[in-house]
Amino acid sequence: MSYKILLLNPNKWGRGITNIWIASHSGHLKRNGCSVELFDCSFYNDWHDNEIGINTDNNQFKETEYLKHVKYNKNSIIEDLQKKIDSFNPDIIFWSAISSHIHGEGEYINIEYGYDLINKMDIKKAKLICGGIQPTANPTRAFEKFNKVDFFISGESEKVLLEIAHNLKTIDKNCDIKGVYYFNKIKQKFIKNNIQEIISNLDDISPYDYSIFDQQVFLRPYNGRVVRAIDFEISRGCIYTCSYCVETIIQKYYGFKNYNKNGTLINNKNYLRNKSAKMIYKEICDLNKNHGVELFRMQDTNFLTINRSTLEELSELINNSELQIKLYIETRAEGINQKTITLLKKLKVDGVGMGLELSDQSFRETTLNRFVNQEKIINAFKLLKNNNINRTAYNIIGLPNQTEASILDTIKFNIELEPDVSSVAFYSKYDGTEITKLAKNNFKENSRGMDAQIRSKIINHKIDHETLTFYKMNFSFLVKNKLKDLDGAKKNWAENRLN
Repeated sequence: MSYKILLLNPNKWGRGITNIWIASHSGHLKRNGCSVELFDCSFYNDWHDNEIGINTDNNQFKETEYLKHVKYNKNSIIEDLQKKIDSFNPDIIFWSAISSHIHGEGEYINIEYGYDLINKMDIKKAKLICGGIQPTANPTRAFEKFNKVDFFISGESEKVLLEIAHNLKTIDKNCDIKGVYYFNKIKQKFIKNNIQEIISNLDDISPYDYSIFDQQVFLRPYNGRVVRAIDFEISRGCIYTCSYCVETIIQKYYGFKNYNKNGTLINNKNYLRNKSAKMIYKEICDLNKNHGVELFRMQDTNFLTINRSTLEELSELINNSELQIKLYIETRAEGINQKTITLLKKLKVDGVGMGLELSDQSFRETTLNRFVNQEKIINAFKLLKNNNINRTAYNIIGLPNQTEASILDTIKFNIELEPDVSSVAFYSKYDGTEITKLAKNNFKENSRGMDAQIRSKIINHKIDHETLTFYKMNFSFLVKNKLKDLDGAKKNWAENRLN
């Protein structure tokens, strides 16, 4: 029997995001006999938050004609979603899951936004199923917040969701599928099943299905141009244990809890996994040929800790091809040296994003469990610049106990590094991370909408909300203008806010 599964993408950014979890689940389900369709919320006028406009205004994006290339839907998102459910008549409605795409772009809050929509629907038969960071961190709390959901999947969910689909006829009577948390109506109690095995071979769930996305989802602003791009992963996992990062939630779920004095996960070779070079190359070629993808936004947590022999093999395949592509990766400064620069060139890497978080090395080490010294960061940015590879510096403001002086020092550090882009996000309290204990009083008990890029939910901080917002919206401007006339910038900001 072919079960019908509706994937819901509750993206509120108002621009295309090819969520990796959608592509991975769709591919795995379709290859195993399921019928899969997608309802994408990205371009509904009555839903999106205009991330393009916000990040252009704050100088993190260059001006582009992106809005001329996409068409927004004037229909009611509620009415259209109900029509989709009625016409497709799915057996399962699924939203929110884990992939390497966990660090930004709203993935933490997908579960909330999806539930807000589903809560307004007339659901006749479909089982409501969710995965993602929140059910992995605390499934009991997830049930308290989203009590209409039938089953939560903690950890990776591609194989688990398929197993649920194959057992739909009997699942209400008994569900012993690993990785599932649910309320057993017969026993009248919550059941938390055993943990499923980590997906050790990512080729098992590859290739991912990007055909499920609408064509305009592939369009993206990049360095002043509109390009065809996708979010892509070749690995999952990270060897580091930064206290603010949701990656640590997944590490703990699968039993990887110990780390050394440098914040490196012990036994990390069993946690960090990747696809084979041949599978990665096949996917890249197919996406370039069939979807015209030019830019591959690699969401791997730390690209240069991926198995080196895999990267070397992939670099040879790409370098010897005629592919007209670019890669944008994320990594840490420790991995940047002359040897890896050569590797990045062969991989056609156009841009590198690196997390600074803030300039205070002592704060990074003691509060964030992040160990990388200033000199390595400075040298990494210089090496990339000298080799014509674009550089983005990732910064965080509003961290627990951070001061305004700390933000100013971080701006000065960005000025010294001269990145092509200085990106800044609000600190968000992600349940299940170690640093949330320090941030307990900085957020409401049940904070919602924890999207660090767009909005801040921070309260009771040493820095007042207006000042945090000022630095969020003016961070890049202050870096580019080397902090000239800070008082004047604050005054102009305050006057414009009043008007």
